[in-house]
Amino acid sequence: MVTIDLTTSQEQTLTALVNQHRPGEGPVKAQAIADAVDRSLGTIQNQMQRLAQLGVVEGVSGPAGGYEPTELAFEALGREPLDETAAVTVAHDYERLDVTVDQIRFTSVHHPESCRAELHLQQSVGDFSVGQAVAAGPTPLSGLVVAGTVEAIDDTSNTLILDIAQVKAPVEEPE
Repeated sequence: MVTIDLTTSQEQTLTALVNQHRPGEGPVKAQAIADAVDRSLGTIQNQMQRLAQLGVVEGVSGPAGGYEPTELAFEALGREPLDETAAVTVAHDYERLDVTVDQIRFTSVHHPESCRAELHLQQSVGDFSVGQAVAAGPTPLSGLVVAGTVEAIDDTSNTLILDIAQVKAPVEEPE
């Protein structure tokens, strides 16, 4: 992973850009990023100039212009570009969401009364709240499905921390 010294504000801005960017859909407008991080347009434009100097953002001029993250941006945030990640369906409150989970990590499976997992999303976790029921899966390779309750939300890294109620994975009969 590439180490770039970003301020918290720069990391939040870059995360907002990466969350909103979709390959083939063109650059993300500065106003959309400003709205996502609750900052002024001028502040975002200044931050984008600095992020461009660091090589993590490319500015696109013109009426359809905006900003696009570079490969270095994904590396700096420890994330994979969307076109390299398989989608995993996520639902909360019985409603399917159009998000991409790029990592499910079990953080405590050894405790007899609780099991926790971190779901790292490539989009914003702004639609989620603590206490909501969430299900993710099936994963592309193993068919794993994880269901539980949101215990905490880390919006800086787009991570949901779940108290796991159920984990299902298909088991094939031995030959």
